[in-house]
Amino acid sequence: MDELREQCPWDKKQTIHTLRQQTLEEVYELTDAIANEDWNGLKEELGDMMLHIVFYSRIGMEQNRFTLDEVIEGVCNKLVNRHPHIYSNTKVENETEVKQNWERIKQQEGKMSVLSGVPPSMPALMKALRLQEKTKQVGFEWDNTEQVKDKVNEEISELYEAVSSGNQNDIEDEFGDVLFALINYARFVKVDPELALERTNKKFIRRFQRIEEMAAAQNSSLHDMTLQEMDELWNQVKAEERNK
Repeated sequence: MDELREQCPWDKKQTIHTLRQQTLEEVYELTDAIANEDWNGLKEELGDMMLHIVFYSRIGMEQNRFTLDEVIEGVCNKLVNRHPHIYSNTKVENETEVKQNWERIKQQEGKMSVLSGVPPSMPALMKALRLQEKTKQVGFEWDNTEQVKDKVNEEISELYEAVSSGNQNDIEDEFGDVLFALINYARFVKVDPELALERTNKKFIRRFQRIEEMAAAQNSSLHDMTLQEMDELWNQVKAEERNK
């Protein structure tokens, strides 16, 4: 990185702001490799992430802000401080108590809110999940799955009422409440909503591309088909998958 920063015209020009979008892309490529259990891809993407960490640290050093050693030392100190059940005499019974201690220690470190660690720019679905996970650590949580199920049904009813009223602002507000409640329900039934939605996305892509192939095999195009004809192909694809 030192050589690239000093000798490469492109690397010389980069700032923390120009690298930001590329870092986001690398994170998404990393999550794709994880979701697909692509171990070779995971190894490669971890290398790319490490490159970005080194790059930001080099820029931080140039600005007399911090060094890579300080980055590593900082996270090591934080992990020691937040694991008193390992590095001190605190006793914990389970994972839940570990998380509760973690949140208490963060507030002792100066965090003003339990929610302060949730990035504002995080995608909405993942943010909703993190908000719920964090408030759970202070006891702001439903007692059982049935209560969450009732909340989902309540929010769906309110959405339908908003749609009937025709008020677009209310519709959007209630639709958000439905999604938030469903994410809560996902937690209680031990489903990662992000992974579940991505699984459905992949299923939709697979099935839609298959009906495109089937239409082409009939010397036709989806543009020339009725919705009923496309739906028939869709049902054939679903039947194919069930019979595999």
